[in-house]
Amino acid sequence: MIAQARTDTISMKIYPNSSVAIQELKKLLLDRDKTFWPALVKLTTSAATFNQLITLSTMRKKAVKLGLNGSSDRLIDPIKMGLIGGSMLYPLSDLLEHMMTVTVGKARILTGDYNNYRSEILEAASALYEFQPDFVIVLPDDQSCKYTGRLNDPEEMVEAEIDRVSSDLLQLCSIIRERSAAEVLLCNFILPSAIDLGPLRAKSLASDWSFRKAVNLRLGTKAPNYVHVCDLEFLAYRLGGLTAKDDRSWFESKQLCSPALQVALAKEIAHLIGSLTKSPKKVLALDLDNTLWGGVIGDDGIKGIEIGDTSPKGEAFKAFQSYILSLTERGLLLAVCSKNDFDNAIEPFREHPEMVLREGHFVSFKANWEPKAQNLIQMADELNLGLDSFIFVDDNPAEVENVRQFTPEVTSILLDPDPSAYVRQLQESRLFERFNITGEDLQRTEQYREEATRRNLLASAVDMDSYLSSLEMAGTFREFNPIDLPRIAQLINKSNQFNLTTRRRSEAELAALMSDQRYTGFSMRLSDRFGDHGLISVVICLRNDDASLEIDTWLMSCRVLKRQVEEQVLNEIVRTARVNGCRLITGVYLPTAKNQMVSDLYARLGFEPVNVTTERSEYSLLAETFSAKPTFISTVSRPD
Repeated sequence: MIAQARTDTISMKIYPNSSVAIQELKKLLLDRDKTFWPALVKLTTSAATFNQLITLSTMRKKAVKLGLNGSSDRLIDPIKMGLIGGSMLYPLSDLLEHMMTVTVGKARILTGDYNNYRSEILEAASALYEFQPDFVIVLPDDQSCKYTGRLNDPEEMVEAEIDRVSSDLLQLCSIIRERSAAEVLLCNFILPSAIDLGPLRAKSLASDWSFRKAVNLRLGTKAPNYVHVCDLEFLAYRLGGLTAKDDRSWFESKQLCSPALQVALAKEIAHLIGSLTKSPKKVLALDLDNTLWGGVIGDDGIKGIEIGDTSPKGEAFKAFQSYILSLTERGLLLAVCSKNDFDNAIEPFREHPEMVLREGHFVSFKANWEPKAQNLIQMADELNLGLDSFIFVDDNPAEVENVRQFTPEVTSILLDPDPSAYVRQLQESRLFERFNITGEDLQRTEQYREEATRRNLLASAVDMDSYLSSLEMAGTFREFNPIDLPRIAQLINKSNQFNLTTRRRSEAELAALMSDQRYTGFSMRLSDRFGDHGLISVVICLRNDDASLEIDTWLMSCRVLKRQVEEQVLNEIVRTARVNGCRLITGVYLPTAKNQMVSDLYARLGFEPVNVTTERSEYSLLAETFSAKPTFISTVSRPD
């Protein structure tokens, strides 16, 4: 607690007294104090200037030499990043390495030569591909996005050039993917800030301003799923156009942008890569009084709370509810976690005409007098989700502190005293961003409400067999196909509990597997009489030369636990082995902090142990002598 208090004290001095905070950090470094690294993390994430970040980067390197490695050890293997572009890439590369190491994990960066990115992409034997990057960041120069014709050229001529510029860049990204299977972060173009051209700037599609805007829009709307646009246009807008560019630094050292924008860009790239390498949050648990409305429902009653368009404060709460509702379209689940009498708490959701959120929008509603941390634990158990999937939002500092102390896995947000700041506060947390939205995301709330109905049925069932039989379950197995790839990649990269190896793969890597004859992969969808669970299980197998089928990846959504899905999936794995002439099926369990629930899966399903250690357990099963496991799941089809 003393160490935490000390680092909190340092973080409070970052602005406007950042120099004081850095001096204190230097003292921690000289003393080789173990609190150096958490203090460095806090200062790095809050650093606002180029000089601050460069100073912190230098101190980090010294700390590593002294053995104070801290959070740089969070990843066993470093993330390998190729940084290429049409400008000088140092010191951006140094800023990026620091941000990655401190906020994500170990990172290795291959920095390309000045304005040589096309050759580095097009040459199959270039250093970029020898490096075998996990991510490639492409920063094209502004000169590559300029219309060279006349301002009064016909619009169709300018449109053709917009298509050519955007298609050319996306084709380069496609080559990167084909030759490296890397995820690509493509930076778009900064809009010019000069007032030149006046009204003609917006009237002519051929002006630099309009042309770049059009190219940026085309890049965003046409980018495939393995290309993630790093929105340099937006970052420059937030910073201010005149501050974002530095013409002198371009002419003197070919810097793409100003030092201030380089800081923002390094942070953005690190954030995007960090988001791609970790599971997204799944549940937003909300307080009620002075969070979703003004006032206390138990004291003020339904007529006394502030919500709606009759006052500025009520309008702010209504806007906050509208924003929260929009998050459900990104696949986020909503829950209530409030100290209240249930009847009082539920009344506004059922009766108040100005409420945007209604009872049906929530998958869990805990309104009681139990500690909120305890309610969150119960929610996680009911929803079969880890606590690290939860975000808790409250206006009361004491309640937030309770949750932070007793359920530290939960991400907590203490709301600003002014409700007009609530929406911006959640937006700036960057906890709700998604790289894509699948059909399953749009149906998430309904799926969990259907699950509540199933739980009620289970509670009234005589025995488990009668319950499973009454569900009338139907399973559909399907080989990997381009339509399902976004959902398959999403499930692979966020499933932690029912996941035998927790191997992560991008959409680009999955697409490469689809074309590799050695691999076979299939997904399973499940539905029952209450609704459709969607795509809930993924299996990837490798056909070896010795006529064995190796289970590379096997995972399942925890929403369908205890439904005999694993037995039905095994039946399909054995069928796949036989079709491919494989007599032996092998599998491995790689233990993690979260997947203990499947530690005995292979043994439970009849596999024989081959080599079992604390770090790796290997199993095998003879396909030719296997008898299909009986289940209450009917297989309706295996479409192509």
